[in-house]
Amino acid sequence: MDAKNDEKEGREPRRADVEDGTAPKPAEAVGETAKGDDDAKGDHDAKGDHDASKDDGAKGDDDASKDDGAKRDGAKKSPGSQDAGRPEKPSAAAKVDGLFPLSPLKALGLMLLSGLFYWLAFPTMDLWPFALITWVPYFIAVRKQPPKRALWLGLVAGLIMTCAGFYWLLDMLKTFSGFPAPVCALFVLIVNLYQGGRFAFQSWLGARAEARGWPSAPVYVGAFAASEFAFPLLFPWYFAACVHTFPTLMQTADIAGPIFTGVLLVLFNLGLTEIVLARMEKRAIDKRMVYVGSGALGFALVYGVGRTAMVESMMRSSEEIKVGYVQGNMGLFQKREDPGEGLRRHKRLTAELKDEGVDLAVWSESSVTFAVAEDMYKGFMKDRVSQKLGVPAIFGAVVYRVPEGARDQRVPRSKRDRERWFNTALASNAAGDVTGRYDKQFLLAFGEYLPFGDTFPQLYEWSPNSGRFSKGTSNDSVMVEIKGKERKVSVMICYEDILPGFVNNLVREGDPELLVNITNDAWFGDTGEPWEHLALAKFRAVEHRRYLVRSTNTGVSAIVDPLGRTVAKSGTFRAEKGSANARLIRTTTPYEIVGDVPWWLVSAASILAAFVRSKRSKAAAA
Repeated sequence: MDAKNDEKEGREPRRADVEDGTAPKPAEAVGETAKGDDDAKGDHDAKGDHDASKDDGAKGDDDASKDDGAKRDGAKKSPGSQDAGRPEKPSAAAKVDGLFPLSPLKALGLMLLSGLFYWLAFPTMDLWPFALITWVPYFIAVRKQPPKRALWLGLVAGLIMTCAGFYWLLDMLKTFSGFPAPVCALFVLIVNLYQGGRFAFQSWLGARAEARGWPSAPVYVGAFAASEFAFPLLFPWYFAACVHTFPTLMQTADIAGPIFTGVLLVLFNLGLTEIVLARMEKRAIDKRMVYVGSGALGFALVYGVGRTAMVESMMRSSEEIKVGYVQGNMGLFQKREDPGEGLRRHKRLTAELKDEGVDLAVWSESSVTFAVAEDMYKGFMKDRVSQKLGVPAIFGAVVYRVPEGARDQRVPRSKRDRERWFNTALASNAAGDVTGRYDKQFLLAFGEYLPFGDTFPQLYEWSPNSGRFSKGTSNDSVMVEIKGKERKVSVMICYEDILPGFVNNLVREGDPELLVNITNDAWFGDTGEPWEHLALAKFRAVEHRRYLVRSTNTGVSAIVDPLGRTVAKSGTFRAEKGSANARLIRTTTPYEIVGDVPWWLVSAASILAAFVRSKRSKAAAA
């Protein structure tokens, strides 16, 4: 009776009633057999609601899902109902909780999409708005993935991007390595796997740090910066190049280089990702991440507009000169077989620039192809090249040094020091006197040298078309007489102009008023590579607020202003010249001062986070 009265009054049955089995079964216990538990033994039925709550703590999700199901259905199912004994479908909340990490197949599809977006935004496709969504599929794909799987997923995205963006490697290797086509194809795949490894490194680093309890968004931003800064590449590039056709977004590069510009774009991608994730997980949007992402893009736009006005004012107050480039369009083998024709073309086009009133003419890399000994190059070049130009010039040459004992026949050939060849830029004044010299420091692998070739000379016999040059050592500017005054010009040869840290050192030590790049992109044929090269090089003008004059053998030659805008450019694979007004500028930018120190710190912090657990993670484990 007491138990029945208790039930009517809504009170919990007394323990004595429960123990002697007279208390009625609570509604939540009825139908427990639908979960497949051992309810027939009467454990839950006998103990009622009070002890059932204790069992919930011990049994975990089974009884909890039972309670949720009863509340969701709004009805109590009897043991004899036709649904009894059938497993209930998981709730919507349960489905969302198990959404991440995505299955390997779904994550792989998103990574393919991210790699495709990157390629579409990158030069030469130049669909820059894709840079605003490139990383959204990527961040969804790597969310909560184990580090090992994240690594392989990142490699997929990297391989897609590099195979599409660096397709020109195949023709280059076929032409200049001397290897058969199948071997070249295999080698291109290996190179692209290595290049794409930057994405794998980024994914692994972010996933490791996330697994150790660090916040997801900061660790993946740090992993992006670390991958762009610390991962060594044969053919360097950076994400910021995707916006080279939209100069307003380039201007932040003078703060901390192109990596900073890329980080701002990645932050905007993270803001969009948060909106997508909130919808997928059926939760409220974390507005902080959205504010950070939109604020990053807003800062880049506002800074770009304001900095543009400031730099244009500085340009107007600086001394104006007229500069010109000469593009000889000589094939690589043609340059060697007929150097006289190349010299005639350059002299003829320079004479046309002189008639236009240029104050400086710039020729391409190795535009003078015959090698000259180091102890006689000044007199030789004046006599054969610069004396009759009538204008100051910077031109490419090849100079070699014969070390003492290199030709001593008494010493076995294998033990003699070999001749040292240098890819050189020489400067001359209007009278033809050679006034400056710069030797290239970053040599092109497989074109100018073979990795490990000095250690294993046999490699040069296997690849007879590869060069054997030595590195220069000086960062000094070359002196050029322009309008009767000695001017400092920092010269970069070939792909040195796409190395931000290296050029920063040149500018810091050389204190130039003008930047010059001489290049020979004939190595890569009439492909997208020359346009990619120009897009990457344009950032040097922005980072240091100097004009950049580029002369290439087969294109693209160009003149770029301190805002990254191309004011003159050539076509590809045709002999031509071009000119434009430029300014001689000496200034200092934040990037010149701080250099890559921020990225050293970010990279170190990212690597540390990948191996050290956060305090939050340690507390949770305790």
